[in-house]
Amino acid sequence: MEELYKENSKLVYNYLKSLCGNREIAEELTQETFYRAIKSANKFKGESKVSTWLCQIAKNVWIDYNKKESKLKLVSFESDEIIKNLLVEKDLEGDIESRNEVINLYKKIHKLDEKTKEVFYLRIKGELSFKEIGAILDKSEEWARITFYRGKIKLKEEFDNDKK
Repeated sequence: MEELYKENSKLVYNYLKSLCGNREIAEELTQETFYRAIKSANKFKGESKVSTWLCQIAKNVWIDYNKKESKLKLVSFESDEIIKNLLVEKDLEGDIESRNEVINLYKKIHKLDEKTKEVFYLRIKGELSFKEIGAILDKSEEWARITFYRGKIKLKEEFDNDKK
């Protein structure tokens, strides 16, 4: 599967970037595409090129992403920069409302499973790349990306539940 990723990840990424026009989102959706491909590898019958199959999965991932995004009305975590800005405490001095948002965000991050929480802290506070995070945790870069992406989805759901 690693070889499949190496051979096709750039194509899938470029395809997704052309759909969404955002590098960070395209990276996240590329990881989700390969995750889904791994889960459904037994369904691939070889009736098309692997790259065509992967792009079809990517298209479905993009459609699902848009459906989820249209339902989310609270804090947008579309890029790491937004999360990072929420967590930079020096920018929040004197701003009680923003400080409460940060505390709420930290509470929600703290509820994540240990590995996801660790990835979040390394990414946001440590400002490390996914490759560096993977090396620190003795995992792959892809694992770090997927873990971070899934964590963001869980946080979005938590914030969405708070609004109800």
